[in-house]
Amino acid sequence: MTAAPPRLGRRGRPRQRHPDPASLLPLRWGRYRDRIAIGLVLIAGGLMQLQGAITYDLIPLIWGSAAHMAGWLIMPARGWRRLVPLLPSTLVVWLLLAGPAAVITLIVPFLCWLLVRHRPWRSLIAAGPVVLNGVLFATLTRDYAWMPLALAVSALVLVGSAWWAAALSRSASA
Repeated sequence: MTAAPPRLGRRGRPRQRHPDPASLLPLRWGRYRDRIAIGLVLIAGGLMQLQGAITYDLIPLIWGSAAHMAGWLIMPARGWRRLVPLLPSTLVVWLLLAGPAAVITLIVPFLCWLLVRHRPWRSLIAAGPVVLNGVLFATLTRDYAWMPLALAVSALVLVGSAWWAAALSRSASA
């Protein structure tokens, strides 16, 4: 006896059991996965570019801010959900210039990520590790020399928390 063939979606791909809510939105341009990938690269790349600014070279502030904002605008979501993160997230990226003690402010872009990705309220539980990471770096480090490590660890925590929020979203829709 053979298994039943997988049910195909609109684009000829097998249907997901619990699709991402944002993937169900009609897009006016581009493909869903491409827009997520490009948006993520611009959001994170803009943050990294902005961190390269020094007193005598302020061009990274302009390029980093522009890339960061463009990344949020590219993400596939309803229009208002893409506009909300622009100012708060960019301000947080600027605040990170203060050093590792400011890593706790990464909770704001994480909450913006949950908003843009259409995550349910129960996925806010995943913000806990982001806050703990910020408190840890705020209490243990004061010197800006620790910033590369703080950003690397924070990136891992943010990615893990985003995956956890996605898992919570899927379990909520089950």
